[in-house]
Amino acid sequence: MRRTSVLFSFFLLATIPSTAQTGPDPSANIKAHMAYLTGDELKGREAGSPGYEAAANYVARQMKALGLKPMGANGGYFQPVPLVAARAMSEGKLSLKDVSGKETPLVFGTDYISSGDEVFPKLRINAPLVFVGYGLVAPEKSRDDYAGLDVKGKIVVALAGAPKFLQTEERAYYRGGRAKLKAALDRGAIGYLSVNTLTGEKLYPFANRVRHYKSWGMSWRRKDGTAFAQVRLPIIAGISVAGAQKLFGAKTKDILDRAETAQGAIKGFDLGLSLTVATDSETKTLESRNIVGLLPGSDPKLKNEYIVLSAHLDHLGITPPVKGDKSGDTINNGALDNAAGVATTLEVARLFAGKAPRRSMIFLVNTAEEKGMIGAEYFARNPPVPASQIVGDVNLDMPILTYDFTDVVAFGADRSSIGPAVKRAAAKMNIKLSPDPMPDEGVFTRSDHYRFVEQGIPAVFLMTGFANGGEKAFTHFMKTNYHKPSDDLKQKINYSVGAKFAKLNYEITKELADADAAPQWNNGDFFGMRFGRK
Repeated sequence: MRRTSVLFSFFLLATIPSTAQTGPDPSANIKAHMAYLTGDELKGREAGSPGYEAAANYVARQMKALGLKPMGANGGYFQPVPLVAARAMSEGKLSLKDVSGKETPLVFGTDYISSGDEVFPKLRINAPLVFVGYGLVAPEKSRDDYAGLDVKGKIVVALAGAPKFLQTEERAYYRGGRAKLKAALDRGAIGYLSVNTLTGEKLYPFANRVRHYKSWGMSWRRKDGTAFAQVRLPIIAGISVAGAQKLFGAKTKDILDRAETAQGAIKGFDLGLSLTVATDSETKTLESRNIVGLLPGSDPKLKNEYIVLSAHLDHLGITPPVKGDKSGDTINNGALDNAAGVATTLEVARLFAGKAPRRSMIFLVNTAEEKGMIGAEYFARNPPVPASQIVGDVNLDMPILTYDFTDVVAFGADRSSIGPAVKRAAAKMNIKLSPDPMPDEGVFTRSDHYRFVEQGIPAVFLMTGFANGGEKAFTHFMKTNYHKPSDDLKQKINYSVGAKFAKLNYEITKELADADAAPQWNNGDFFGMRFGRK
C-alpha cells in the first residue's frame, strides 16, 4: 500500500462518510464497518494515534445510530484512557562474564531482543544469573521450580511458556507474564530473562519479534503520573534459541529438548555467569479512549446488573515491512485482528435493537489491546457502574472469516455457569463446541476478556474452530498475515460468516442477559478461587 502524506491523510479522514449505511443485511453491515476500519487513512489504528481517534469517532457514531446510550465521560461515549508509552532508544548492551572474567557480548537481533520499558526506562544492572527452568510455582501441582535456588539480588533466567502437562487455560495462566514475574519478584530477583523454547520459536519466530522492537509499548497511567504495573520487575530481554547456547553451553540441547516433554521438569542451577545490562527507553504520555455504549435492561431488578460485550479497536500502526515482501507495505490494517471483532460487535448491538434483554448490556470497544489488554484493564478497574454489578463478559477478537466455521472453541465457558448458555446458543445454530486445539498458544490469557477474569468476573471468548477447513485457514492466517500488513481486505473474507459469528455471540449474550441468575464461577474453579469475588 502506498503511504500518504500527513496533510493528505487528514484530508481523507475529513471526507470519509461519518457513518456506514447499515440496514437489515448483516453481511453488508459487517463489510461496511470493516471497509472503513481497515482503510489506509487510519494508519493501522495504533492506540493514541490520529488514526485510532478517527476509528473511535466512527464507532461512537455507530453506537449513537444504533440507539445505544453513552456511558463515557461528560455524557459522551468516550472513556479517557491515560497512557504511558515507551520504546527502545537503541538496541542496548548485554554482556556476559564468566567466573574467570571472560566477557561474551550478546548480539542484538541474533541472541536477544529488548524493547521499551515504561516502568524502567533507564536500566543498569550487573548481577549473577540463575536458571529456574520454566519458573513454575504451582502448589496445587506440587511444583516449585525455585526449590533449592537462591535468586535474591540476582537475575532469573526462565524458559518462556509453561509445561505441557497443565490444563490448557491453567497453562495459559502460568505462562503469562504476571504469574511468572511475581514468583521471581517474591523471591528477591532484580531482573528477568525469558528464553525461547523450540515450540515458542515455531509459533512466534524470533525474527518477527525483532521487526517490532521499535514499536511503542504501553501501560495505563495512574493519577500520580506513573505507569501502572501489577508486578514491578524489569523484563530485561527475550533470548533466542540461538542465544540460549551462550547461557547454557553444552547443556543447551538437553534443556531445550526436556522443555518439550509433558512435565518440562528441568532442575535449575546457578549459571556461573553474571550479566551487565544497559538499556534505555524513550517515554511519552498520551491519551486514548475506550468507546462505551449502554443498552438498558428491561427487568426492574436485573437491569442493575451488566453483561459486557467487548472488542478491541486498536492494531499495530506502522511497522517496518516484512522481509521479502516486495510491496514494501508498512501499514498494519488489522482486518481480522480486530476490525472483524468490532464489526461483529456492532452487528450484535443492531440485533438487539428494539428488544432489550432483562439485564443491561455494555458495549465496550476498547483501546490498547495490542499493548497488553490495557484499555480493557483500565475499564475493568475503573468501570462507569459499580464493579460488583458487572457480572459477565463476552469478548470478540480475531474471528477467522475466510471459511464457514461449523465449530467454535469457547475459552473460559466451562469455568462458570456461562458454559450451559454457550452450549444452548451453539446448539440453536447447529454449531459444535470443540476443545482447545492449540494449547501451546495460551489463548485464554491473551485477549481482553482475561482482564475481566482478573477482576473476578466470569467471561467467555469464542475462537472459530478447526473443523470444515478451519485448521488450514487459521494456520495460514497465523503464518502469513497475523500481525503483518497483509492482514487487510485482500484476504478472501466471507462477510456472511461474519454475520454468522455475530449471531452466535448475540445468542450467547442474550442467554446471559435474560437468565434468572447472573453468571457464577463453578465451585473450586482454578480462576474462581484466585480471582473470584468474596
